[in-house]
Amino acid sequence: MMKKRILSLVGVLLTTTTIFAQTPIIGEWITVDDATEEQKSVVRIYQADNGKYYGDIIQLFEPNAETAVCKECEGPEHNQPIIGLTIIRDMQLKEGELRGGKVLDPDNGKFYYAKIYLKDGNLILRGSLDKAGLLGRSQTWLPKK
Repeated sequence: MMKKRILSLVGVLLTTTTIFAQTPIIGEWITVDDATEEQKSVVRIYQADNGKYYGDIIQLFEPNAETAVCKECEGPEHNQPIIGLTIIRDMQLKEGELRGGKVLDPDNGKFYYAKIYLKDGNLILRGSLDKAGLLGRSQTWLPKK
């Protein structure tokens, strides 16, 4: 009887871990500027060994992208190449959404509270000044195919 309970518990844990590891938010997304509607970059979202989610810019759609740096950023990101820059940080998966972390806007160098979720196959990133998400803006990112 005890052996069955242990095996059942192990099964549930493995299934839960697999579900979280395969969240559809993980992958490559084309960022779209909410003001101009232009495609700006490709961000790869992944889960790190610490269980949190991050996103790195892996491609820019602009001339001279390979030399672009984050001039407006402060701290360790100042003048760092934009390609390779981690813009989504310390997100946690809760109820199908990524929450609790921050997003960096390389255009102005500022960090914002972030919430990320899927809607109609697209990714919605809500960046805000407040944790509740009331004072901010949203962008719709497209899946990279």
